[in-house]
Amino acid sequence: QVHLVESGGGLVQAGGSLRLSCAASGYRLSDYDMRWFRQAPGKHSEFVAGIKWSRDSTDYLDSLKGRFAISKDNAKKMVYLQMNDLRPEDTARYYCNAENTQLGNYWGQGTQVTVSS
Repeated sequence: QVHLVESGGGLVQAGGSLRLSCAASGYRLSDYDMRWFRQAPGKHSEFVAGIKWSRDSTDYLDSLKGRFAISKDNAKKMVYLQMNDLRPEDTARYYCNAENTQLGNYWGQGTQVTVSS
């Protein structure tokens, strides 16, 4: 079992920044790939960024490269999403995800990000 708790969302003006945090706990946590997804009202969930506990390699939705940055703190078991130059179209609920094809797929409750124009 893996437990994920997101925080850091809120209301921000266009051009502003937010940093989302995901506190992770559970069994064999280091075996999971950690990712951020988002879902806007009326739209499908989309992958935002991913990172592995065991490596520093990262992956991003192409359209977000340069504005968003995923990072981790292995000791604190935290995953972060730094979001800069936010735009109204970034408004969505952001979810932390832990996936291992054999161990399971876990989600946090999400944190709302609203960007005003």
